[in-house]
Amino acid sequence: MNIIALYGSPRKKGNSAVLTNAFLSKAEELGAKTSRFSLNAMNFKGCQACMGCKTKKDHCILKDDLSQVLDTIHDSDVLVLATPVYFGDMTAQMKMFFDRTYSFFVPDFMTNPKPSRLKPGKQAVFIQTQGQDDPSFFNDIYPKYEFFLNAMGFKNNILIRACGVDEPGEIEKNDLIMAQAVDAAQKVMG
Repeated sequence: MNIIALYGSPRKKGNSAVLTNAFLSKAEELGAKTSRFSLNAMNFKGCQACMGCKTKKDHCILKDDLSQVLDTIHDSDVLVLATPVYFGDMTAQMKMFFDRTYSFFVPDFMTNPKPSRLKPGKQAVFIQTQGQDDPSFFNDIYPKYEFFLNAMGFKNNILIRACGVDEPGEIEKNDLIMAQAVDAAQKVMG
């Protein structure tokens, strides 16, 4: 099992990172090979709407630090997307990555029964943390992005969501959510 994890937070020890590390530690214990990328530490641009991935190449034509990440996703079985909620959505770093996944779609994706260039059978784990303790706030984030993950061919996706965690590392006091991260790794590893 090949798992790639993308950290969307600028906080290296933030709550989404803590949950991701718990998930990855358990997955590694169960035999997974993992790759970790901190988007905030990378130099890359968002999608430039150049359409090069639809007219010139079968991948994103931009050459920057995200190129390796996009290539690695092609070879992965599981993609972990970890983001805190910043100003009502995923972080800008994660959104810039997500926009670049447009390159995973074939040119005629709107009408093609196989819209994705990715091999089928991949799974996504979406880790969302937020300072707001009311779960009705920002509960629209995951469904919005899951729609695109499903279109890319990711199936049986898992959401791990923690509300009311604001200070970095605060999540470690929430045994229930920490256990969800470990349980998700066990589920993914089968």
